[in-house]
Amino acid sequence: MRLYNTLTGEEKEFVPADGNTVRMYVCGVTPYSSTHVGHALSYVVFDTLRRYLEYQGYQVRHIQNFTDVDDKIIQRAQEAGISEEDLTAQYIDDFFRTMDALNIRRADVYPRATQEIEPILDTIQSLVDKGFAYPANGDVYFRVNRKEDYGKLSHRTLDGMIAGARIQVDEDKEHPMDFVLWKGAKPGEPSWESPWGPGRPGWHIECTAMSLRYLDYPLDIHGGGQDLIFPHHENEIAQSEAHTGIAPFANHWVHNGLLQLGEDKMSKSLGNLVSVEEALERNSADALRLYFLSSHYRSPLQYSDDGSAAMERSMDRFHHALRPSEADVNVSGDAGSMDPAPYRERFIGAMEDDLNTPQAIAALFDLAREINRERDSGRSTTAAQATLRELGGVLGLTFEESSAGSDELAAKPFIDLLVNTRTELRQARQFALADRIRDELAAQGVVLEDSAQGTVWRYQRGAW
Repeated sequence: MRLYNTLTGEEKEFVPADGNTVRMYVCGVTPYSSTHVGHALSYVVFDTLRRYLEYQGYQVRHIQNFTDVDDKIIQRAQEAGISEEDLTAQYIDDFFRTMDALNIRRADVYPRATQEIEPILDTIQSLVDKGFAYPANGDVYFRVNRKEDYGKLSHRTLDGMIAGARIQVDEDKEHPMDFVLWKGAKPGEPSWESPWGPGRPGWHIECTAMSLRYLDYPLDIHGGGQDLIFPHHENEIAQSEAHTGIAPFANHWVHNGLLQLGEDKMSKSLGNLVSVEEALERNSADALRLYFLSSHYRSPLQYSDDGSAAMERSMDRFHHALRPSEADVNVSGDAGSMDPAPYRERFIGAMEDDLNTPQAIAALFDLAREINRERDSGRSTTAAQATLRELGGVLGLTFEESSAGSDELAAKPFIDLLVNTRTELRQARQFALADRIRDELAAQGVVLEDSAQGTVWRYQRGAW
């Protein structure tokens, strides 16, 4: 498998350091508001990468953090009149609930900054002892000019960073780009004791301490959104390599493109959010996963209701291909004459090519189309259907047709009968009656989709 490495700007063959266990660290959320679909895009991408590596026989050790102490958390908790712990607990629960709903496998460990203070302090002390960091009036800063290759991930120079940034003058800093490792306590804020006085961790240092504690170095994969390349991941590299003396800190830096709403990236700070909960009210989890994976993971993706609805219709093509045929029922022990191996080879070839999920999905749609052709010819397709389920599972698709209620389930045989009757009427060129059936079904929230392979139907989400 070849993966693009942000650090080198090139695709590189992926092989874990020990040849078997993949050490993967993915930056997590700051839990002060609802989990949104921008988060979901990133975690679907890394869930898919993990699933594919496991499909290929690797063991994956997956760590993902929560930044549960932060200026925004403190502000939001004060506005709500609750403790920071209560606020973060609420939104961590929301995160797990929505990730589970999207069939995203949980990481092995979810360390939290507030529960890792001791290893964070040890890491900072090491940097101070080695001259890479210095205390100043209760804060501790990292010396960026002590790391000669600082800027190598974002491919920037220190002069270029200063010219392109709005930097507040801080007399405590030796260099304008020095970044904080420990923040001195302020009145009314949570704090912990340290050798430099009470305070709390800076943003970047937690990931260095956590990844070293739970994975050891070098990491095989360090992942996150492209918005984390600078300054977060740039600073992580500097402090991690300074602390351990090991370079590279991570063998592969994998960054996903950002989800956009209109012209802007979707973000909490901009307030242009669509929560995962809202998205799941209109779409199935499979449709959302298919939507996110229909674009290459390094490319930006425009989010829209029309786009997600189109993926819901696309999922119906898979559902149709996976329904039992008359041949499957009547032929005992016959897996069919169709050979699904070429589609599996195409799928694997696409995934090996820098996780090219759009091409992998195209192979699955071609497989579904061939299944339908075989069914129309009266042949069994059980082996091909099993392959479709197997490969779809690598993408995290469940192929569940609906979270249907009892009324919806009871209606299915009658809808199938009406759809088949409509097909016969159209073949008999009785179009007026066929259109009447279509319109009556639409009025009841049942949408028909006609194609060369036949007609499939789905419930309009929210109608039942």
